[in-house]
Parts: sequence; structure tokens; C-alpha cells
Amino acid sequence: MDDNAARPTQAFRIETASRASRAAAAAACIVLLVLVLLPLVAGRNLVQDLIFLFYMLALAQCWNLLAGYAGLISVGQQAFVGLGGYLLFALTLLGGVNPLLAIPIAGVVSALFAFPTALIVFRLRGAYFAIGSWVVAEVYRLVFAQFKPLGGGTGTSLTPAVTSSVPGIESIKALLDLRTPAARDIVSYWVALALMTATLGFVYLVLRSRRGLALGAIRDHEAAASGLGVDVYRIKLAVYVATAAVTGMIGALIYLQKARISPDAAFSVLDWTAYVIFIVVIGGIGTMEGPVIGAIIFYLMQRYLADFGAWYLILLGTLAILIMLFAPKGLWGLLSERYDVTLFSTRRRLVVDGKNGRA
Repeated sequence: MDDNAARPTQAFRIETASRASRAAAAAACIVLLVLVLLPLVAGRNLVQDLIFLFYMLALAQCWNLLAGYAGLISVGQQAFVGLGGYLLFALTLLGGVNPLLAIPIAGVVSALFAFPTALIVFRLRGAYFAIGSWVVAEVYRLVFAQFKPLGGGTGTSLTPAVTSSVPGIESIKALLDLRTPAARDIVSYWVALALMTATLGFVYLVLRSRRGLALGAIRDHEAAASGLGVDVYRIKLAVYVATAAVTGMIGALIYLQKARISPDAAFSVLDWTAYVIFIVVIGGIGTMEGPVIGAIIFYLMQRYLADFGAWYLILLGTLAILIMLFAPKGLWGLLSERYDVTLFSTRRRLVVDGKNGRA
């Protein structure tokens, strides 16, 4: 009898989740429940701080998907933040649309605007793409600065009739005995939390899908991915449009909470792109965990160091340079390599099945 024929063959299976990722998922559910209930007992300042943290984390996840996986290093994502904000103002002030309904509409319209934008900037590569995306954002800013019904270059504010028409405000006022601005902050908090959670879920599902495999191949070696049959242009276009839609919704939420908009603020490269890049770089580009860590660090630094003025910006730049020099994969990349831990498990691993195999 042939020894090779008698020897059992080992069975393998594809595994994505790990013990650490399962524990992280359970912990995330507990944290999410705590965050949902937090506004019932927290002060207004903390609620506003967490709104800021939620939308910066959502923006960072979008930019990380765009740059860390699709290789599209954009410095013009403020175009869709501003577009979403202005669409919210146009829909509510000029169209009479409910503010919460205007948020998803802003996302859909932002995605539609992303198609012709992509036709322009996708002709560029590398640094030229980055500069081109910035120029496109500046064009958006200049166009909206000429739009007189929304205040032109000086901007405009939401009317009290619009800000007080957000669903849920009256119920929260009656339940918690709050004034309208505090109740509106709580509604904005829950919407921001939902949008941030949905963004994390969306990015995770994309990376777990077949398109996620294609994105991983593009990130590792674009030419090799193209040679293996990956439609690089179509995948990048899909990611660009999807992130534009999510970014547009985030922008709409940001300016619903702020209740005032102007071209310079809405299309600010510092507020909506430079800070987001900082978050992703220090946390770890190309990972889902990195933007989470980066957003928390950025929030803490802004919360406790922003009063130092120019020194605060110098400290941000110094920290970013040090991270790029000594931990080019970011803080999470450093921890992940040292302790071999993954919380958002998206990589597929070939492991030996627990069974004894077959003869």
C-alpha cells in the first residue's frame, strides 16, 4: 500500500475573526450602549466634545479608506464637507426639507458631484492628484462664495424655525427638562454617534468583501493587482464616490450642529483635511484601529492644549514628524507588530482545521 495514499491529508480553512477581535466586538457593544445613554447624565460641554470626536473619527475613517487602501492621497476632502454643509442649508432654508432628512439627501448629491470630480482628478497621479483635489475644493469654495441666496462670501445661519424643527427635540425637552439648544445638542449627538458607527461598519464590511480583497491588492502593489485582473479604475472610483457620500453626510451634520456656515469655514483645508490626515498618520494608515487611536489623541490634545495657540500647532506638527520618523506605521502599527493583536480583523488567514483531516 502506498504510504502517501494512507497518510491523512490536513484540512485547512479561511479564518478572519480572532480571539482578540471577538473580545473587541463584545467590548465595542458595551461601549456603544454606554455612549447611547451618556447624554442622559452628561453635561452639555461633554456632549459637544463627543460630537466633535465622532465626526472627526468618521472623517478619518473615510480618508483612511481612500488613501490607506485605494492609494488616493487626497488633500481636497473638504470639498465634500463643505458641499454637504451647503446642501443642508439649501435644502432646509430654500427647500423646506426636514433637517434630518436633508442629511442623507446631502450624501446622495455629494456622491453625484463626485463622479464629474473624479473624471478630472483621476487623470492625475501621485502628488499631482493631491494638488488637483485641493484645487477642486478651492473651485467649490469660490462657486459657493458667489451664491447669494446662501449668504455669498460671508455665509449665513440656520433660522430658529429650522434648528427647532429637528425631530426629537420636543420629546427630549419634556423628558429631561432642558432648553432647546441643549436638547438639539443631544439629538445631534445621537445622529453623530449613529453616523460614526455606520461609517465604521461600512468600512469594515467593505474590507471584508471581495472589493476589500481588491483594495488590499491595490494597496500592496497596484500594477500586480491590475495584472491579476483587478479593475483598479473602477474600484478606486467606487471608493471615491462612496467616501464622498459619507463625507457629505458628515458635513451636513457638522453644520446642522454649528447652525452657521461660510465658504472659508466649510471648505477649510486645515479643519477638514489637515487634521484628518494628522489623525490617520499618528494612529496608523491602512488600519481601522489607527484612526480610532489617532482621533482620541487629537481630541485630548485639542481639549487640553488648544489654548496655547501657535505652540499647540507646533506640537501637533512635531508629534506627526516624530511618528513618521520612528513609527512610520503609526502608533497602532507599532503596537500591532509588537504584540500581534488585531481588533478589527479584516485579513484572511489560512489555518489548520481542528478536525483530523481525511484519509
